Amino acid sequence: MELLGLKKLFNQDEDGAVTVDWVVLTAAIVGLGVGVLYAVSGEIIDVGDKIADDIDERGIVDYSTLIDES
Repeated sequence: MELLGLKKLFNQDEDGAVTVDWVVLTAAIVGLGVGVLYAVSGEIIDVGDKIADDIDERGIVDYSTLIDES
């Protein structure tokens, strides 16, 4: 078989193409997820700090004092 004929067969062969597609698609999804996490990570910490401050301002309520033990 000549080299051009071998090249045509190689170009027409699609075995493994689905695997390559899945690898590329998975890499894109992981990259997008990392990008989103990087974009919102600072805001998540700020929201957590605000929630902690709000809880500290309200104080701790001892509900056991509301129960009548008699």
